[in-house]
Amino acid sequence: MSTIETPLLTADIIIELLDHAHRPIVLIERKNPPHGWAIPGGFVDRGERVELAARREALEETGLTVTLTTLLGLYSAPNRDPRFHTVTALYVARAHGTPVAMDDAKSVAIHDIDRLPQHLAFDHDLMLADYLAWRTHGRLAPLREE
Repeated sequence: MSTIETPLLTADIIIELLDHAHRPIVLIERKNPPHGWAIPGGFVDRGERVELAARREALEETGLTVTLTTLLGLYSAPNRDPRFHTVTALYVARAHGTPVAMDDAKSVAIHDIDRLPQHLAFDHDLMLADYLAWRTHGRLAPLREE
């Protein structure tokens, strides 16, 4: 019997800090290639629910215990990760506290939504644009077929 090859599954988490004015979000600076600022996240382990992977990755990279509030969308463009084909589930989560860079994070920063870094890793600029549309207009990520 042949083995089926599928994209790798990941979970990314936009973390809103409730105990800061204007609900800023948390971004990490990646320690490993591809370098740059990114939304916290990582790979789903075999046998793990995607939601649990999202909460685990948030804790591992930022030290924050999060509450997931929304599944914003799925991102599956074959070139979204320069290393290999991945599909990610993007969640919005809420947390309290001060993030700390851990695990794969070189550093961590709190950003107001109107002051985000210009150059982000992967397709995280697209994800953050979708998040801003959701936050300001209540629209989930659009379906993309290209």
